[in-house]
Amino acid sequence: MSFTFRPAVREAVGLLIGLAGGTGSGKTFSALRMASGIAGDKPFALIDTEAGRAKHYADQFRFDHGDLTPPFSPHAYAEAIIAADKAGYPVIVVDSVSHLWAGDGGVLDMQEAELARMAGDDWKKREAVKMAAWIKPKTEHKKMVQRLLQVRAHLILCFRAEEKIEMIRGDNGKMQIVKKQTATGLDGWVPVCEKNLPFELTASFLLLATQPGIPHPIKLQQQHRALFPLDKPITEESGKLIAQWASGAKPSTAAPPELPAGKDSTPAPAQQPDGAATYINPDDEKAIAECNDRKELEDVVKALMAGAKGDKPRRQSIAALGNARDAELTAGVDDFRAGLEAT
Repeated sequence: MSFTFRPAVREAVGLLIGLAGGTGSGKTFSALRMASGIAGDKPFALIDTEAGRAKHYADQFRFDHGDLTPPFSPHAYAEAIIAADKAGYPVIVVDSVSHLWAGDGGVLDMQEAELARMAGDDWKKREAVKMAAWIKPKTEHKKMVQRLLQVRAHLILCFRAEEKIEMIRGDNGKMQIVKKQTATGLDGWVPVCEKNLPFELTASFLLLATQPGIPHPIKLQQQHRALFPLDKPITEESGKLIAQWASGAKPSTAAPPELPAGKDSTPAPAQQPDGAATYINPDDEKAIAECNDRKELEDVVKALMAGAKGDKPRRQSIAALGNARDAELTAGVDDFRAGLEAT
């Protein structure tokens, strides 16, 4: 078997964009505006899990609507997305992906059904096989993600987001309640989805009900900063610009929006209402994601931290990415052990 290389050219890059937010944050409207800009004069597809609520915008945008009803299994989502892709739509909006995780017949329900199948009402056995019961639903979810990454159309995924808190020990030694910090959320808001799915996204944003449609970056790489003004709602123009970038057009020579200066090539953090923000450096994300055991992860995180000395936002991002990867590696070991115990 021969293997060849050719110069890398940015062309026909598939977009996978996530919009997360609570009620009234403008997720659906922003997704439709962006999709309209990407699609141009062509209609786009919308897969609706919200009982047809997207039809409220039928007079404002040109799209074809499809209802996705329970059970919200990974297979059902994959089939709907593939059907839209085969139909030739340039953009597919999925509103929302959160039902895949927490909806009727979604991954959480699949895990509970698997647990009941394996242990019934034997609570001692249920505790022993609890992690093993995740193997089948997580495998189905991974298959769906792999199929999703192969579609030709651009994808815009809407996520519900929930505010989360956690208990930590403060500098004074006392426990205190703070907003939960994760690598896939922002300012305590966490998308309702499988924890690894956000890492597959090209870009993702948190939308808030206090500022509907205004993008607060969760993941935004340097080359996309100029496409999404952080002081204005997401519009058709943002969709048009990122579609041009994905097609291979040369980036605009216009300067990106003014943001507080960062270190090296790390994207500078945009100030949020409470002054907190997070950008994920793609090189950090890749280095941590490629770690295959906890010792390797510890060494990589230490090296990245040393390289980010003095850059607090980047160090916070590295810590969050490291914690997330550590949880994945630990879960993988637990799943394996639980599977052995269940046999």
